Amino acid sequence: MRLRKDGDTLLEDEVLLVAQVSDALAHPARIKIYQFIMGCNKDRRTVCNKDVVAAFDYSQATISQHIKKLVQANLVEVVKNDRCSVYYANMGVLMKYLDATRKFSMFKATGGPRM
Repeated sequence: MRLRKDGDTLLEDEVLLVAQVSDALAHPARIKIYQFIMGCNKDRRTVCNKDVVAAFDYSQATISQHIKKLVQANLVEVVKNDRCSVYYANMGVLMKYLDATRKFSMFKATGGPRM
């Protein structure tokens, strides 16, 4: 699928970003987990899987599956150390996503791209 490069039109990479991140944030638990990781990062606290499991009423396996989806969307980066994997919220991807969704919301239906 090829899209025109108009100022109000989402570019192909923006379309893919919106779809991928929206899918990752489509589950309420993943939004909460992402917010938790962002909060820990903001407070300069490291956050490992055990911290997320302790903060939520989900099994370790469920938490791991949710975090995997966030990692696949590049919303969370994982740094492995001796004892555990440390999670970091990728704010750059979140900001690109918000910019693309803002651009999408401003799209004018008339004169839009033909697919």
